[in-house]
Amino acid sequence: MKVVLQNLTKTFPNRNKKLPDVTAVNDFTFEIPDGQLIGLLGPSGCGKSTTLNLICGLEKPTSGKIFFGEDDVTDLPPENRGVGLVFQNYALYPHMTVRQNIMFPLQNFKGKDKLPKEEMLRRVEEAARLVQIEQLLDRKPSEMSGGQQQRVAIARALVKMPRVLLLDEPLSNLDARLRLQTREEIRRIQRNTGITTIFVTHDQEEAMSISDLIVVMKDGIIQQIDKPQNVYDDPRNLFVAKFLGTPPINVYKGQVRSGWLWLGEDKVLHVSGVEDQELWVGVRPEGYIPREDGPLHCALKAVEVMGRDTSVVISHAAAVSDPLRAIISSELAPGPEAREIRFALKPNKVYLFDLDEQRLPFTAE
Repeated sequence: MKVVLQNLTKTFPNRNKKLPDVTAVNDFTFEIPDGQLIGLLGPSGCGKSTTLNLICGLEKPTSGKIFFGEDDVTDLPPENRGVGLVFQNYALYPHMTVRQNIMFPLQNFKGKDKLPKEEMLRRVEEAARLVQIEQLLDRKPSEMSGGQQQRVAIARALVKMPRVLLLDEPLSNLDARLRLQTREEIRRIQRNTGITTIFVTHDQEEAMSISDLIVVMKDGIIQQIDKPQNVYDDPRNLFVAKFLGTPPINVYKGQVRSGWLWLGEDKVLHVSGVEDQELWVGVRPEGYIPREDGPLHCALKAVEVMGRDTSVVISHAAAVSDPLRAIISSELAPGPEAREIRFALKPNKVYLFDLDEQRLPFTAE
């Protein structure tokens, strides 16, 4: 089911009457392709959960339209939109068994949509098999782990065969290992069902690992929409560059003078197509090449062995982010007595931004 959002805006009245209304979603326009998994990504308060609530009907837009396929659902109540919603806190009924929790949405069907009990039980079994909890149907939620409870919540959303599946930070209550397993399960389930799915998260690793497209938001405004790797490799602005990546991108205050990029006193890269100016410079952690004659001089603060790679913690007078981290091959790691390390930079891992934090294209020579 294709989902189209047209100029979607949602404002809330400010508690302080002297201040303007708060705009949680600002002129959001996007077409979500049929059968894809979309990650809505951004920091807390960026408007991603509000966008999800608008899509499912829990919030009414201040302006704009929402279409499921060719159907305008902007004014439809949630129960008539055909959406499945999975919350962060599972929202299971503690006094019901897993079977009863999953069946509950089907029991609310009325009129021509009402199902016989045999059909409801069949759908429950099918949904339980899909999320691999068919052996747990007679348990109560209190007898299950957090990951199992989350699977029950997903099965409950899927059992009514929704046109669109909405997931609101469904993994944030799980520990790291379980989060990894469950996000892989979500991706498997989405591929098996082909249901258009919107996944809200503030965790960029989650969004990048399972999404077909990611939508990066800030202050209710779309910053960038693209495939996860494209957003990482080609960020539109400094916010996007800083938000994606683990470890995060290293940021410097730099200058372009006569075609050369300077970081403090270090003349690090020849760049074409950029006028002389002060700017922000982002360097991905994997963009450093240790070299004895490297143009970038950094103080060495620590060396963290990660197995195949080594994380080198460094500092530089022009750096804005602290600490800086360079990911290098363990074979090139400096010895314990080293106090300084020099680098060359990989041009494709260097990003230039003007003082308004917008990306500046350049050619490295």
